[in-house]
Amino acid sequence: MDYSETNRLSRLTAILIQFQTKKIITAFELSEKFNVSKRTIYRDIKSLEQAGVPIVTEEGKGYTLMDGYKIPPIMFTENQANALILAEQLVLKNKDSSFIKDYLEAIEKIKAVLKESDKTKANLLSERTRFKNNINKERNSNNLSQLQFALTNYFLVNIEYTNESKIKSKRTIEPFALLSTENWLLVAWCRLRNEFRYFRLDRIDKMTLLSEKFEPHKMTLQEYFDKYY
Repeated sequence: MDYSETNRLSRLTAILIQFQTKKIITAFELSEKFNVSKRTIYRDIKSLEQAGVPIVTEEGKGYTLMDGYKIPPIMFTENQANALILAEQLVLKNKDSSFIKDYLEAIEKIKAVLKESDKTKANLLSERTRFKNNINKERNSNNLSQLQFALTNYFLVNIEYTNESKIKSKRTIEPFALLSTENWLLVAWCRLRNEFRYFRLDRIDKMTLLSEKFEPHKMTLQEYFDKYY
């Protein structure tokens, strides 16, 4: 499938989402939103109709869905849900209480369409992530999404790590929590040292998720802080 066709399918999906959020939508609004011509929007609407979506044209007003028709809930992959949970932590640092309220309500609606197993994992990740704004330094990591997945599914992880003293080592770890200060930090049980350790994500040179799982640690992140600090 070429890029233009992939882009078109993404736009058709996005148009369906618009029908979920607004009663009446005009071709002009859609063309402006997706930066395409109204002629393209007319073709998109026709394609949706041919696919069985009952779109009603109201003369002089725009398009609407036939009364009683419900679009199936949007499904998220686990990694997409994890990204939204991380965004939630960012929003919680915002100073506008009304904005926080609106976003948290939106997150609750998103969680409502997740499968029960993914919902449990999303709640676990939310509890095990802490974010502190720092505008003076850049966070650099290519492993965050994989570590979120390992954390919520209890997969062991092999890493090759370079510490502050430039000493390299290989570790097998059990991911427990993700913290963001001036850098992303992973709290994990280190099987080499037989204790909890912090690992800076930008110092992980290589990482492999194993198929072997570990026994979940029976404490919350706050209980961890209370016990070790």
